[in-house]
Amino acid sequence: MENNNTSKHHYFYSVGLSYKKADAEIRGKFSLDAAAKTRLLEQAKTEGIESLIVTSTCNRTEIYGFAEHPFQLIKLICENSQGSVEAFQKVGFVYKNQEAISHLFRVGTGLDSQILGDFEIIAQIKSSFAQSKSFGLANTFMERLVNAVIQASKKIKTDTEISSGATSVSFAAVRYIINNVEDIGNKNILLFGTGKIGRNTCENLVKHTKNEHITLINRTKAKAEELAGKLNLIVKDYSELHLELQKADVVVVATGAQNPTVDKAILNLKKPLLILDLSIPKNVNEDVEEIEGVTLIHMDYLSQLTDETLENRKKHIPAAEAIIEEIKEEFITWTKGRKFAPTIHALKAKLNAIKISELDFQSKKISNFNEEQAEIISNRIIQKITTHFANHLKDDDTMVDESIEWIEKVFKIGATTK
Repeated sequence: MENNNTSKHHYFYSVGLSYKKADAEIRGKFSLDAAAKTRLLEQAKTEGIESLIVTSTCNRTEIYGFAEHPFQLIKLICENSQGSVEAFQKVGFVYKNQEAISHLFRVGTGLDSQILGDFEIIAQIKSSFAQSKSFGLANTFMERLVNAVIQASKKIKTDTEISSGATSVSFAAVRYIINNVEDIGNKNILLFGTGKIGRNTCENLVKHTKNEHITLINRTKAKAEELAGKLNLIVKDYSELHLELQKADVVVVATGAQNPTVDKAILNLKKPLLILDLSIPKNVNEDVEEIEGVTLIHMDYLSQLTDETLENRKKHIPAAEAIIEEIKEEFITWTKGRKFAPTIHALKAKLNAIKISELDFQSKKISNFNEEQAEIISNRIIQKITTHFANHLKDDDTMVDESIEWIEKVFKIGATTK
């Protein structure tokens, strides 16, 4: 599938890496924060890439876009993250054309999520597309594709139960705490980081533990205060982190820092401590496990926890896949029509030119020539001919490129009319 708005040999690719082959440490090296995503888009524009979107979450970093060769997109990821081409070759993937389209549908509908049915990714895809569009990096193909994926996501969420039941990394973290910490309602819980995962975890903690000893710390104190105000919790300054760590029985770390913020040196403990690191890249140094009584749990472990909810969700995969296939087929049909539409339009113009010439000739040659009736009949014949060619080009068994070339050659309408 070539993009009709670019030169030939530009193909649609999906390149990236995910939790399937890359562990949290590797994913952390390839993660792209807001500034890195902006740099990547700016670089793509200067390098002549016409259209792409980039997503970077705790579970994946991926680019969907047009290029002559996938390395152009891989290079963008590596040059704007701490990842290397060598590392990418070991854990990364490259999908082209139909496979790339199918991959985006599965990602956007939660079928490729680490936790099946997690629909948070679709919001990130929407945001990524909006950002690309603001840079002038979203062509008609990309806009139509993203809208189709959004449509599939909504329909799957509405028509199936694949997202039923509460299960997410944040919920899995709270479930782990409840199952492994006795008398959790009376323990001191410290939440460091109040981004999306931090907020969700905090809300689940309050809801499921009834704990009134939860303290929030965030680099930007105002964000922690906003969350604390809603849930009636305590907020401490970032400068007090080392003191609050000593008081805590459970610590949940969910920051967006690029380097570890909690390590062995900052801890001065005389009691057991459970630390859950929900950050990508990892924000808790593994050397904390050298301290007696410290247990460190990372989000990858939590994501692997399967329960009845996830098993029930698997039953709805076939229904979700059927919805994807239906909407994807509509999109593929649109792309085919978009590809041959210029040729059909040019064919129609050519036949109309022949009609005008012939009617003019016959009107001079035949007495009492009924030009109005001839016009109606000729137009119907032209419509039937062009419809016949269009249906041929829509057929799944048609070699579209070859057929377009043949039509243009026979009717002498030329490739430049596309």
